[in-house]
Amino acid sequence: MTFMNFLLENGGVVLAAFGIGLVVALPGIGSARGAAMIGEAATGLMVDGGEKFGKSLILQLMAASQGLYGFVVAIMALGSVSLDMSLQQGLFVFAAVMPMAIVGYYSAISQSEVATAGISLLAKNEDEMTKAIIYSVMVETYALLALVASIILLNTVSF
Repeated sequence: MTFMNFLLENGGVVLAAFGIGLVVALPGIGSARGAAMIGEAATGLMVDGGEKFGKSLILQLMAASQGLYGFVVAIMALGSVSLDMSLQQGLFVFAAVMPMAIVGYYSAISQSEVATAGISLLAKNEDEMTKAIIYSVMVETYALLALVASIILLNTVSF
């Protein structure tokens, strides 16, 4: 069996599995990195006591949401995978999960940068916490748009 024959016979499931792996890994990596960045920044707030812990945790959890979105898309995409899927079907699944994979990674990193700045705002003026959350939610919007795009694409066809 040549490589081309292997690719034509098994390429669909390989491409779909690769896409599913990416949609879990990339937003997960971005969320883990982002949660770590915010956690590092928030740790400095705990020096004076833990009264700002809950508020800083909200900002940290927001940057972790992209990993969850990627996992949801992966679970949905698994429903489309079969061992006998064609190369075109596998390519479609791969393409359908890419919005969440790519946007999920970059929005998690970007959101953590905004939330880290929000930690600085929280340190200086606790009453301005709502503004920090709103800034962070603006970045979250693009992760949600990518989630919806991937869900729509995955539900467009059935194999």
